[in-house]
Amino acid sequence: MIPVPAITRVLLAAGVTDMRKGFNGLSALAEKVLKQDPYSGHMFVFRGRRGDLLEQFMF
Repeated sequence: MIPVPAITRVLLAAGVTDMRKGFNGLSALAEKVLKQDPYSGHMFVFRGRRGDLLEQFMF
């Protein structure tokens, strides 16, 4: 398990995300869709199509 500081916000992108976007594509989603700074230190969670895969990124 990755330790996460208590002040870290976790933002969940609702809906299906194309996981082939990679690091740069997901950071662009965080900026454009979630209207958040991708380098803020918060955790962004994206859901895959099948629903059994979650990707988390802390930029």
